[in-house]
Amino acid sequence: MSNLDQKDGTRHGPVASLPSVAHNPRQLPPEASQSHEGVCSENWVPVRSMTRRHRPRILKHLLALDERDRYLRFGYQATDEQIGRYVETLDFDRDELFGIFNRKLELLALAHLAYANLPQIDEKSAMAEFGVSVLPKARRRQFGARLFDNAILHARNRGFETLFIHALSENTAMLKIARKAGAEVIRDGSESEASLKLPPETVQSRLDEVVEQHAAEFDYQWKLGAKRIHEALGALADATVPFVGKDKTTSE
Repeated sequence: MSNLDQKDGTRHGPVASLPSVAHNPRQLPPEASQSHEGVCSENWVPVRSMTRRHRPRILKHLLALDERDRYLRFGYQATDEQIGRYVETLDFDRDELFGIFNRKLELLALAHLAYANLPQIDEKSAMAEFGVSVLPKARRRQFGARLFDNAILHARNRGFETLFIHALSENTAMLKIARKAGAEVIRDGSESEASLKLPPETVQSRLDEVVEQHAAEFDYQWKLGAKRIHEALGALADATVPFVGKDKTTSE
């Protein structure tokens, strides 16, 4: 879920929304800590870091979620107005947002990695909070898991020790992703908390992030170029059709 106030839609600081939970002493399993292998895989899905200029795309993505999906994402059925305020208050200087785009540059999946200022509470692990949403038509393609792996990489490279998820207990898809990565999930009635202990950053993890970012940026720019060419060809075709028709009528 997100730090989105049900009354006015404003986003509170992450410290207040990161309660003390039992941390998993285990290290990440190999599949969760070696996300760099995905860059070389034929099934690799590019994950692009998002900036302020992507606010319209983020808003469009979240507004496309139906009532059920909004309930699972935010913990209640957020209205369009509340989602709008949430998007407007996103802090791109502190937090990170990641997206998965299709060839038309439609935002299919979105992740929000909320960072608290370091250092945090004494004797507590430094935590980052993860939230994710995937459009219905993009489900069952492991996009949520892909974004979770990306969040793991970024959080550990910024010195955070624990990745935290606060989700409704009925959000089985999100909790399944967390458990598969090795997170400890504690259920408290209708809500659950998952915490994943992160290994410290390494030279390799830093390199992995750089490679991921460059590959995703190249993919995005390629899609953007292809989209512009397609739109230009479409506009040219629209302009040519009536001209050809006029010539044909005149010649006849």
